[in-house]
Amino acid sequence: MPELVASSEDTRIYEICVLYPYPMNQKEEQTLLKEIDELFAEAGATLVLKDAWGRRGLAYPVNGATEGTFVVYYYEMDPSKLKEVDLALRIMKGVLRHMVVKPPKHYQVVKFSEAYELWLKERETMEEQKVRQKEEKVQEQVARKAKRQAKAAAERKKSTPAEQPGGVDLTQKIDELISDDSLTNL
Repeated sequence: MPELVASSEDTRIYEICVLYPYPMNQKEEQTLLKEIDELFAEAGATLVLKDAWGRRGLAYPVNGATEGTFVVYYYEMDPSKLKEVDLALRIMKGVLRHMVVKPPKHYQVVKFSEAYELWLKERETMEEQKVRQKEEKVQEQVARKAKRQAKAAAERKKSTPAEQPGGVDLTQKIDELISDDSLTNL
């Protein structure tokens, strides 16, 4: 990611976060963003980077809005112009809140929109891993159950019917029925 470095000693780089209400029709939104750009142009600021965060829920209502759209700007500008820009943003119609921050030296800019896209891809991968792990766990449980059933069937096969509770030895019964002794007694 790019490192923020001012081009001269007379200027500094500022991070400006602007919050405006959601929903706002497209024409109003474009007009507001254009006004913000013009405000910084009038102050002699140079746009370094613009990062649109998009729609977010708010922790508490601000002027009746429960959702807002965030845009983060990185401008290089003269520090003496900062107060007039701050005041203009404060009274600008359509801006709910704004915040101006002077990033520390050697600050690395991370575009939230790019980081968010990366996170979405990783999250899908993590979800796929969770699904795969769940499937493997189910397969292990099925395999263990099949082994237990096979072992129980083998034990039942090994044991003689006489040893089984309430079991009848069929071969013995057949032998008794077929034996010569039982035929003569009829």
